Amino acid sequence: MTENTTSNEQSGRHRRDKGVQRRRVLIGGGTAAVAGGLAVAGFASAANTTTETTAGSSTSSQSSSGTSTTADVCVLNAEVTEGPYSLEGALVREDIREDKEGFEVRYTFTVVDVAGDCAPLANALVEIWHCDHLGEYSGFVGGNGHQEEDNGTFLRGGQMTDENGQCSITSIWPGHYVSRCTHVHMRVHTDVTLTDDSYTGGEVIHTGQLFFDEEINAEIQATAPYSENTTPETSLSDDSIYDDGGASSGLLTLTALGDSVSDGYKATLTVGVDTSS
Repeated sequence: MTENTTSNEQSGRHRRDKGVQRRRVLIGGGTAAVAGGLAVAGFASAANTTTETTAGSSTSSQSSSGTSTTADVCVLNAEVTEGPYSLEGALVREDIREDKEGFEVRYTFTVVDVAGDCAPLANALVEIWHCDHLGEYSGFVGGNGHQEEDNGTFLRGGQMTDENGQCSITSIWPGHYVSRCTHVHMRVHTDVTLTDDSYTGGEVIHTGQLFFDEEINAEIQATAPYSENTTPETSLSDDSIYDDGGASSGLLTLTALGDSVSDGYKATLTVGVDTSS
């Protein structure tokens, strides 16, 4: 399964215009610190209902049993391709795992509107989708060389943000496939109409991708069941989409849920969108 098959991924031509992709809005100025070769911008924790107006000056990225943390800052997140594996009409649900094997990831997203002084954006639908531990996407199973049941819905879904611009989604750590590093796709919708288990209408105001600490991911991909996937893997530093922008480019802040990578992680990110564009 290679995204460059349908969207010229390895050449980078399916990225959006660089002038758009690299837009950043730093409220109050400041710069993101760099640790371990990864530039990071801040996140708002699930308990924090406001966004700081200055960039932090320090960050840490610890071992797989520790926590990767950043300081609070308001940024406009990078716009990138949604890729060839998107589907319309995602299920609106908190847990998108279904019966998929893998290590738990508990996402908390805080959506803020940079056009409104980084105020929390309520009633937005945050949708994510990604491959399973074998590198297969629901709706496209077989593209990475593995045969399994394909119901078109596993590891896809979304949640509405609350009055603090926050929502939580539970999934598994993604696997990998040829030409891309481990990643998750994201869309943020506004003005959707909810149905019994999905949505209709609305407007997509942000299309991005989410990325993971390289060292932690390497340990996970070498551990069962992920180690069953023997297709070549691209590192974060060599990925054609990730542009070293840290959190503003979708790099997640990770907190271990236990002493082993198999215990899973919390993954946190502030998603800066622009409702005026």
